Amino acid sequence: MSNKSSNATAYWKENIKYLAILLTIWFIVSYGAGILFKEELDNIRLGGFKLGFWFAQQGSIYVFVILIFVYVRIMNMLDKKYGYNEK
Repeated sequence: MSNKSSNATAYWKENIKYLAILLTIWFIVSYGAGILFKEELDNIRLGGFKLGFWFAQQGSIYVFVILIFVYVRIMNMLDKKYGYNEK
């Protein structure tokens, strides 16, 4: 296996690892906070709304958008690490 091929394989393995972590976080926030832990979170209020309701309606979307920016930052660092940056 050539160095370029092993470099690409390592790049994609690391990419998939980060993607799995970020999607797991999003799943926990959207499914866990919005459905599984809704009753416990509803004891806390955020802006006049029950926290479980807020996560189900808006919180998971905000977390998803934040995770997109985190993924972009991680990918930029990975690109530099493995020499795939555009510069």
